[in-house]
Amino acid sequence: MPDSPTAPAQPAQPAQPAAPTVRPGAPERLSRMIALPTVSAELEQRGMADFDAFRDLLAELYPLTHEHLAFEQPHPLGLLFHWKGSGDADPVVLMAHYDVVPAVEADGWTFPPFEGRIHDGSVWGRGALDDKGPMLVLLEAVENLLAYGVTPARDVYLAFGGNEEDHGSAGKAIADLFRERGITPWLVLDEGGAVVDAPLPFVAVPSAMVGVGEKGIVSLRLEAESKGGHASAPPTHTPTDRIARAVHRLHPNPFPKRVPASARAMLRSFTPHTKGAPRLLLRALTAMPWLTARVFARLGGEPAAIVHTTVAATMLEGGTAHNVLPSQAAAVLNLRIAPGESVAGTAARVRRVIRDRHVSVTVLDGSEPSPESATDSPAFHAIEAAVAASFPEAITAPYLVMAATDSRWFHRFSPAVFRFAPLAMTAAQRAAIHGVDESVTFDSLERGERFHRALIASLTA
Repeated sequence: MPDSPTAPAQPAQPAQPAAPTVRPGAPERLSRMIALPTVSAELEQRGMADFDAFRDLLAELYPLTHEHLAFEQPHPLGLLFHWKGSGDADPVVLMAHYDVVPAVEADGWTFPPFEGRIHDGSVWGRGALDDKGPMLVLLEAVENLLAYGVTPARDVYLAFGGNEEDHGSAGKAIADLFRERGITPWLVLDEGGAVVDAPLPFVAVPSAMVGVGEKGIVSLRLEAESKGGHASAPPTHTPTDRIARAVHRLHPNPFPKRVPASARAMLRSFTPHTKGAPRLLLRALTAMPWLTARVFARLGGEPAAIVHTTVAATMLEGGTAHNVLPSQAAAVLNLRIAPGESVAGTAARVRRVIRDRHVSVTVLDGSEPSPESATDSPAFHAIEAAVAASFPEAITAPYLVMAATDSRWFHRFSPAVFRFAPLAMTAAQRAAIHGVDESVTFDSLERGERFHRALIASLTA
């Protein structure tokens, strides 16, 4: 039998670099970020020192990011990094904010809120979840991919605002810059959702909740005046009486109950992953939006906030002494506006419900609800794939974000705006956001970095 022909020599294949290696020390880096009290509400009193120091800290912690990405500041508090991709398709914008809300140790914190304590497998402190933790995992992923020599297929922008908690003018300036330059992102991803273990009381399915839209927001000032006088002879209605009655008339919630498209899509996402009575209930709720609106309203809390505009009296003022009738009293209401409603319409309804011509209603500030981005898009599917790579036990479900984010400035011209912080958060952790004992686990940080690494590496032109 003749010898087999010799196979032609194959060209030598270039050696492939090892897979990206996660750098140790992410919890320590987050601790240092938390230790700088970048409280935007106190910026006027405290000045820019902590914010400038935070920007310098980023340069120290992420040297490759600062070496390889172009950097500009469209706003004194707005940081924008541009990672040039290999193709010319529309870019991706990955967002976070580095300012935080105030925190006082006397409120009951286990550890000082701006110490950045590392304890029992978690990093504790203000901003651990909102939003320095999500910012850290994004920067960790970029730094790791740069060390590996990755060039994304699309341009990637990292957009960081420093006053998201105080009206977000930095985020607006960044979005305005994109609009002025005629750049329409393929995907915008900001904070908002998270990976939760029980998204609804009757749904115990680990879920990556991705915000496809967000409610609007408006702050209203109610004010009443009189001539004042001695407290021993009060008139029939004092300014405090009128303000108290006005606030009371807004409860129970006077706004109509509707089920947004995102909520129906959310229920459809949960249904295949449930059994028995919960599955039957989900099917009924999906088929009958009027029933969903009633059930969610009765549940209260986050479910109720999905189906109507919410009203919260957040500030009250009036009076100068315990025996003097106040000549003026006021309240500030914070309302989160449901899709399909508007700032002007919300203020008009409040005036109608109050029914008191002696109480003025003034709009202090506001922004309209965002449109809801499509879930049948390649951009949403890219998020799903990154969730599968980092949180394989979780399904990906759309939902409506109750709070306002800096991404709202992009929805005016970008069709694919989503909100998801790739961290696992228990109900107690979510309650600590803007509250006491904010913390994030080491494992959650590792998975969050993996999410962004998978998302960026998967981009196609």
